[in-house]
Amino acid sequence: MCGIVGIFAPGGLAVDPATGDLGAMTRAVAHRGPDDHGRWLDAPAGIGLGHRRLSIIDLSPLGHQPMASASGRYVVTYNGEIYNYQALRGELEDRGAGFRGQSDTEVMLAAFEAFGVAGALPRLRGMFALGLWDKAERALYLARDRMGEKPLYYGWLAGGRQLAFGSELAALRAHQGFDATIDRGGLIKFMRHGFVPAPRSIYAGVAKVPPGTWLRFTADDRAPTPVPYFSLRALAEEGVARPLRIDATEAADRLEVELSRAVREQMVADVPLGAFLSGGIDSSTIVALMQAASPRPVRTFTIGFVEPGYDEAPHARAVARHLGTDHTEVTVTPREAQAVIPRLPTIYDEPFADSSQVPTFLVAQIARAHVTVALTGDGGDELLGGYTRYTLARRAARLLALPGRRAVVGGVQRLLSAVRGHGADPDRLQQLVDWSWRRAERAGAVDADAWYARTMSLSLEPGALVLGGVEPAGVLPLAKDVLAGGNVIERAMLADGLQYLPDDILTKVDRAAMAVALESRVPMLDAEVIALAWRLPFAHKVKGEVGKAVLRDVLARYVPPALFDRPKMGFGVPVARWLAGPLRGWAEGLLDEGRLRREGFLDPRAVRRRWTAYLAGVRDWHSVIWNVLMWQAWLEEAGRGR
Repeated sequence: MCGIVGIFAPGGLAVDPATGDLGAMTRAVAHRGPDDHGRWLDAPAGIGLGHRRLSIIDLSPLGHQPMASASGRYVVTYNGEIYNYQALRGELEDRGAGFRGQSDTEVMLAAFEAFGVAGALPRLRGMFALGLWDKAERALYLARDRMGEKPLYYGWLAGGRQLAFGSELAALRAHQGFDATIDRGGLIKFMRHGFVPAPRSIYAGVAKVPPGTWLRFTADDRAPTPVPYFSLRALAEEGVARPLRIDATEAADRLEVELSRAVREQMVADVPLGAFLSGGIDSSTIVALMQAASPRPVRTFTIGFVEPGYDEAPHARAVARHLGTDHTEVTVTPREAQAVIPRLPTIYDEPFADSSQVPTFLVAQIARAHVTVALTGDGGDELLGGYTRYTLARRAARLLALPGRRAVVGGVQRLLSAVRGHGADPDRLQQLVDWSWRRAERAGAVDADAWYARTMSLSLEPGALVLGGVEPAGVLPLAKDVLAGGNVIERAMLADGLQYLPDDILTKVDRAAMAVALESRVPMLDAEVIALAWRLPFAHKVKGEVGKAVLRDVLARYVPPALFDRPKMGFGVPVARWLAGPLRGWAEGLLDEGRLRREGFLDPRAVRRRWTAYLAGVRDWHSVIWNVLMWQAWLEEAGRGR
């Protein structure tokens, strides 16, 4: 895993790459690759590429980037890992290709030479973001992996004269021609979801390359449309329409084979490797398969918390003991966790408000003291129906079809308003009122798909918080014409795979890990595992109220069910309690009404009303307040010219 940057100026580049914008951009992502750095420039052609390397495979200078292909036609700066590079190398050698080193980068370049960009990308099984210069056609290609594990931003800067791209917004901000105008539509989306969904970014004129696509820029085509080489929607529709006709045991057999292969491929590294272990089904399965493939104990890492209801460490410890891993467990105090919060704007680069960002960073920091690569269990919920909200969506579909439902919802909301207005007990009763209110709000949806869209919104009225903005159309494909042959749970799984997974979960892990120069790998998102998951019969994924049934069957072959068969826990911290307690002073400073008015982005009265109501125990606005605070903290850091 590395940091990549680049500049394409059709009119030519005359600036020294070491001291100009390219050098500054490369230095801005140094934390992503502390082991090596490189720059490549073709000034007359107007192209410059930069790279910061975290050495994982082929630690020798033969893995240095930017790297040119054997013929010299292509030059690449690339971030990620191609897990099937050894098999691909054998195929290319059979076609006459020769190789100098052992890196996957060299194999990828040979694939571009042999098959072209459009032909090579579908052959790459891995995680990646890349900038590729084609000398013959004077064209710059930008591409991103299937599910969006690796980030890639781009935009025309310097008055539209130069296209800049990079792994993080920090790279583009380092360019002298960067325009820091905020995209208020993107800000509204952030207030709704806690992240800015692709292809938008928080800045006007800067976009994210969508997962599974490539773009080709030339002097004559400065605004190309992303070209898909992979479609999760098409894969899901095909899988739902033509599922495998197999029983539960055969389904577990097939999944175990594919996941085991993916794990073995992703354990290939020339540096120390381990895994995050929470004790949940996903991470426990990955660790079990790692240990089955390893001749020595696998390194596993867990953080514990002293707060009741947030500590998964005992469960992880039990799984680690059973599997025989070399386990590291660190208990984090509230003070230590809270100390991370001021660093979040720098770590996450773009406004980001999933509060599990705190423990994710902490476990990455602990792991990096021992290993350079860590495998994670992310992706299992979205592929195999693991979230509790999925079965709630199915219940909602039934309830929303009941006659007279709207009148009942209206009566419930009036009753809850009366209870809230009388200052209910701030503990048990108030929690019940807020829980009921949120569900009554969702029950006002026209159907289960709309209910799910509301469920995935941290704020149902984000436009009321942002001044001068209009919310863009949503990208959640929740409609009955999407996966027409499927059910509401499958539509929700697809929606999450297209937005929540890449823009929240994978962003959270990438930024947390790269802040400490740790490479994270996600075996669940192997291309063949994804394809299999969507072809498995739905009945093997969700049985009654139990999700990930087939994955549970696989894990039970390695770990006794008693060690993992328990209600799902979130990987989080008690933000709601902290905001009203030790973080209150920090929050008050960021939410000062005069400050909000001077900045001009948020409506001071709307923000203060929610903050005051939250502190008074009238309503639990902590998710909305956390969004606002993460925006305010990010804005403060961005204003310092990071």
